[in-house]
Formats: sequence, C-alpha cells, structure tokens
Amino acid sequence: MIERKVIKQIQGYQTQDGAGVQLVRVLGNNTVIEYDPILMLDSFDSTNPDDYIAGFPLHPHRGIETISYVYRGYMTHKDSLGNEDTIGEGEVQWMTAGSGIMHEEKLPAAKRLLGVQLWLNLPAKDKMVAPAYQSIKNQDIKEIPFEGGMLRLLAGEYENEKGYASQYLPLNYYDIHLQANASITIKTDRNRSIMLFTLHHSAIIGGELVKEKTAVKVAMGDYIQIETKEASAQVLFVSSIAIKEPIAWGGPIVMNTKAELQQAFSDLRQGTFLKQKISYE
Repeated sequence: MIERKVIKQIQGYQTQDGAGVQLVRVLGNNTVIEYDPILMLDSFDSTNPDDYIAGFPLHPHRGIETISYVYRGYMTHKDSLGNEDTIGEGEVQWMTAGSGIMHEEKLPAAKRLLGVQLWLNLPAKDKMVAPAYQSIKNQDIKEIPFEGGMLRLLAGEYENEKGYASQYLPLNYYDIHLQANASITIKTDRNRSIMLFTLHHSAIIGGELVKEKTAVKVAMGDYIQIETKEASAQVLFVSSIAIKEPIAWGGPIVMNTKAELQQAFSDLRQGTFLKQKISYE
C-alpha cells in the first residue's frame, strides 16, 4: 500500500471579483496542469458583509461546471434557464455551463460567509452539453462520523455511502472535520487525481504541514492521511480523473482550442451564445 504524499502546495491570495467581492484565489489558469481537472478554486471567508454583498452580476459561462459549497452564510443563484435557488449553511450549488449559460450569484449578509467555489473542467466531448443546475441540500448530504471527527459527503462515494453523482466526470467531494489531535485515513483509487484544501486552520496531510487556505496536490497512491495537532481543522477533499486535454481559457469560458474560444465570444457579441431557450428576466 502506497501513501499519497504532497507534491504541490499553493496558498491563496487576497483579491476581488464580480462587483467587488473580496475572496481568496487559490487555483487559476497557472495551475491547470498540476490540478487537472480542477481549473479554479476561490475561497470566501468574511464576517464583514461589505466584503461580499455586491455579489456576482449576470455573466456567461461555457465549457465548465461550477461547484459552490457554502458552509456558512448563503448564496442565491439565478440563471438563463429560469432557475432561482438559495443554498447555505452547508449546502452545494452545482451548475453545468455546457454549451452556455448566463447566471448571477447574490451573497446576502450573514454572520459569516465561509465556503469555496470550484471550476471543474468538462472533457472535450462534453463541452457543449445542455446547461443544467442542481442544488444539493442538507437533507441529501450524509454526515459520517469517525473517531475524532466527521465527514460530510457532498458528492460521490465514501466507503459504502453514496451521495450526489456527477454526470460527466466522476467526483468524490468530502468536507472533513477533524478535532484536535485526531486523524483520518482515506483509501483512494490509485489512478485518481486528488486535491485537498485547508478551509479552516492548518492540517498535516501526508506527513506535511499545510497552512490554512492552501490547496495541495498529492501523488498517486492507495491512501491519504490527514492529521491535526493542538487545533481542530476543516479540510476539503476532491477526487476526480485528470482529463489531460488542451485548455483555451478566456475569462468565464474554458474550451480546448483558441478557435472554440473565439467562437464563444463571437456568439456572445452576436446574441447566439445561449443554445437553450432562455427565460431570464
């Protein structure tokens, strides 16, 4: 049995996006090869509503899926398919942009906003699938206790438990809560691409100290060990399959070639970006 060890650490930096939302950007277009198929990771953590209530006004996406996990606070989604939904306090928003979608995200004031948004790449064969929206509510998220902590199964499978199933790429997504001086060993498929993110406090991953708000890529292996010392920690675990395809990335659109990217922006200019009937008002 081979233990997975950390091969890359990227600590996030403060920036802003949308209409002025303060966030921690961790992964982006400079990390796509190492963290494939995760394109982007933004983290939100604030007790000051002025940092985020401006939200993300209406904008397009194509070629990706966005997965938002709001552990504290709330996020209201509205899109060109007619969906309008609010998640929060531990829930997930899963949007398949596919051939094209327009959406906005509002972040109402709360005692604390804590969460992440991932951009998951779509394989070339699925880039232009029909767009869709799905929320994963708390009643559909299993909380699995273990000695020294608890694992929230946001998507995929964990041991004999099953959660929301990703339609295009297999994805296991866990929110792991560890008490002080605790550990968990997670068995892994040796061929999976695995990333972990320290959402709250530091943790020891594969024997290496990882500070808060840091994404780590781990080497291939059969299991990964996560530990804490004198403080508790909250660690997100994401397991999928590396796509290993060319990436052409322009703002909110991620395709495989420059020609496809140019076509997407041409569609935006010409009003032909949305391939599905729209009902956005």
